[in-house]
Amino acid sequence: MNQLNTIARRQLMARGFLPDFSDAALAEAGSAVPPSGAGDAQVRDLRTLLWASIDNDSSRDLDQLSVAEVLPSGAVRVRVAIADVDALAPRGSAIDGHAEANTVTVYTAAAIYPMIPEHLSTDVTSLSEGADRLALVVDMEVAADGSLGKTDVYRAWVHNYAKLAYNSVAAWLDGQAPAPARVTAVKGIAEQLRLQEGAAQALRKRRFEHGALSLQTPRAEAVFSGDQLTDLRSDSGNRAKELIEDLMVAANGVVARFLTAKRFPSLRRVLRSPQRWPRIRTLAEEQGESLPAQANGPALSAFLAKRRQAAPDKYADLSLSIVKLLGRGEYVVNLPGAQAIAHFGLAADDYAHATAPNRRFADLVTQRLLKAAIAGAPIPYTAEQLSNIATHCNDQEANSAKVERQVEKSAAAQLLASRIHERFDGVVTGASEKGTFVRINHPATEGKIVRGAQGLDVGDRVQVELVHLDIEQGFLDFERVGR
Repeated sequence: MNQLNTIARRQLMARGFLPDFSDAALAEAGSAVPPSGAGDAQVRDLRTLLWASIDNDSSRDLDQLSVAEVLPSGAVRVRVAIADVDALAPRGSAIDGHAEANTVTVYTAAAIYPMIPEHLSTDVTSLSEGADRLALVVDMEVAADGSLGKTDVYRAWVHNYAKLAYNSVAAWLDGQAPAPARVTAVKGIAEQLRLQEGAAQALRKRRFEHGALSLQTPRAEAVFSGDQLTDLRSDSGNRAKELIEDLMVAANGVVARFLTAKRFPSLRRVLRSPQRWPRIRTLAEEQGESLPAQANGPALSAFLAKRRQAAPDKYADLSLSIVKLLGRGEYVVNLPGAQAIAHFGLAADDYAHATAPNRRFADLVTQRLLKAAIAGAPIPYTAEQLSNIATHCNDQEANSAKVERQVEKSAAAQLLASRIHERFDGVVTGASEKGTFVRINHPATEGKIVRGAQGLDVGDRVQVELVHLDIEQGFLDFERVGR
């Protein structure tokens, strides 16, 4: 474990991250206390609503809460509360400087490197159970067909009545386990979850009808026994994760449109039309399907849905291939009156990032724009400043992925040190001038095909033999077996 920590810190510093907070940032965080609930007439008091959070079992940096109610029209009013991180990490502070430098929380197999000091992100800005907290609330009416009616964004006081976890909530929703203890203990939470899931499913159905893509993005999760790394497992989706994902996608769309309506600029999250569409078409043809000559979201969405139903055991590999071929999302600045760039994967014309301000700097910037728009204050950033922030966030997001991938490979090399010349089934995840890469499932990791890669492309299934590894460098070298 110490070796992985050393590797992680070295990788972070090599790619321009600050692995440690400055003394000034730690001092600011140490003296921070949650704001009191009095004195601001613009902040609504919504603490009596039955708010709850759903996150990973170990998460303490809780960015969102949600609550719902049925309206007389039959629509469901969903409110999403977002932690007001800016209240205790204002622009120009040492904490803000660290967040702007790193732009994201970096999750490695060795350790988590938070964007905001833990005293804030896991305590005084976290929407912790049993605590009164300042938040920005995204308020939206969801019709039975998943369309949105009236929407709004405002500031409010909220209270988390139940801290819930994805896996236990999903098992209960699937009927595979009893209700989690907090669902049983807090009257009305069970009904809340059912109501929110119904609204989330309506939102999801409408997104898919418009061409949104249902993709599984595998993330390797380190498994430990005490301090000993024992496995890297792919983190899979479930109904509870989908519930939160659907509500957050809708909330982020509302935020983008709210800023546009206020004539404010915004940081948009976009995924451009895929350049490798011909390869996506080839993958479809190998499955006996056809896609249009030009990139088409609804057609790709229908193809993926069909394959998921026909071959669920192979869908994860197909999904991973499509994710790689679609390319990376990016941040761009949308100025008032300008034509917005759509998000191809979400089939959304308007989409921001606002729901994770403890973990992403772009969300913290968006929060400041929202608070200014709500208050009728001047725009806090110039167009040039927002453009520079977008570029830096894109760079650091790419660097973060490289750090996480490199530490994952070092962790996998530790696990595979005694398995040289063992064979594995895999799927090709990259094919370029930099080399051809393959992902195996046990442990879940990626390595380079150093021999026999000719003719391979993303999505091809191969059998490979592990021929060399290097823990320090994070090298996993494979040789293709057969043809």
